[in-house]
Amino acid sequence: MKILLIEDYEPIRTSVAKGLREAGYAVDAADDGAEGLWYARSGDYDVIVLDLMLPKVDGLTVLERLRKHENPATVLILTAKDTVDDRVKGLDLGADDYLVKPFAFEELLARVRALVRRKYDAHAPAIRVADLEIDTSTRTVRRAGRTVGVTAREYAILEFLAARAGRVVTRTDIWEHVYDFNAEPGSNVIDVTIGHLRKRLERGGRPRLIHTRRGLGYVLGESE
Repeated sequence: MKILLIEDYEPIRTSVAKGLREAGYAVDAADDGAEGLWYARSGDYDVIVLDLMLPKVDGLTVLERLRKHENPATVLILTAKDTVDDRVKGLDLGADDYLVKPFAFEELLARVRALVRRKYDAHAPAIRVADLEIDTSTRTVRRAGRTVGVTAREYAILEFLAARAGRVVTRTDIWEHVYDFNAEPGSNVIDVTIGHLRKRLERGGRPRLIHTRRGLGYVLGESE
């Protein structure tokens, strides 16, 4: 899943971006509201983590413009303790949640996971497709009750496919949601990763779950 972090305070921006990437998310980071709006309009993000006190364009204005243009990302606003009015206004303008500074990174991560579930109408942390179970809280994968070891990138792609189980997901969709803006696209990097995922998921003779739609993309679901 892909996150946009808009935060002008460099220590917070750097540490949060690093933590989110280590948790397996693709992250783009902006240090002012104008740059944040540019990223938001140029990419497809699942969650936008938005500080309210920003240079150039303040966070509430960023939020208002995003919602005016019907940007579908869920938004987590970061606020100071003494800005109750701003928190209320942010929620009224379309923010989905807020977190008061200073905060524990573990809480921010939990709120991000909850917002991702909300966006994809997943009410529980576990996603189940046939005999596959993906625990989004622990980022672990099990098939037929056995743990499947996957890399961070493989997990990200699998979770993205699982959130859209039964529907065709194009390579462009995967690229826009799993890789950050500065990633260098490879001609077959997604196909190679899908191939590795299939091998891991099909060990022990398990039936294929990731199916190819030639010219279209991939579908996660039971054998056809």
